[in-house]
Amino acid sequence: MHITFMTTGGTIDKVYFDAQSRFEVGETTLEHMLRQGEVAFDYEIVSLMRKDSMELSAADRKLIRGAIEARDSRRFVITHGTDTMVETALALEGLADRVVVLTGALSPARFQQSDAPINIGLAIAAAQTCSPGVYVAMNGRIFSPRGLRKNRERNRFELLPGQGS
Repeated sequence: MHITFMTTGGTIDKVYFDAQSRFEVGETTLEHMLRQGEVAFDYEIVSLMRKDSMELSAADRKLIRGAIEARDSRRFVITHGTDTMVETALALEGLADRVVVLTGALSPARFQQSDAPINIGLAIAAAQTCSPGVYVAMNGRIFSPRGLRKNRERNRFELLPGQGS
C-alpha cells in the first residue's frame, strides 16, 4: 500500500508568531505525525504550496490536479485549509481510478488540542478503503464534497439540508 500526501498549507500547518500576534503557514508537521503514528505503509510527502486556502486560485487548483494526474499513485491525501476545501474537492472530481481525500484542521497541528491527528488518521483510512473518487475527511466523518459546507458558526463541516446523513 502506498499513499501520496500532498500539502497545500492551511491551518493544519500554521505557526503562531507571538511577537507579532499572527499566524502564518509554516513547514508541514505531517512527517512527524506519520512517524509518531508508526504507520505501516509506504508513503511520500509532496509539498505543493504553503497558502491559506482563502488565497488559493483556480490556477492553484489546476496545479493540484496536475500533480495528482502526473503520479502513478492511486491513493492521495491532500492537506488543505478548511475555508475553501470543498471548492478544491469539487475541482478535483473526475480523476479516474484515484482515491483523493482532502483534510485539514480547525486548529494548527502544532497545538496540543488540535483536531489534526484525528483528521489525518481518518483521511488515511478513507484513502485505503473508499472507492475511487474525491472525499473530505473532517470532524470524524468522510463526506462527498457535493452538498457539503463548512459551518463557521459551529466550526464543523456539514451537509446542506436535503443532502443525506
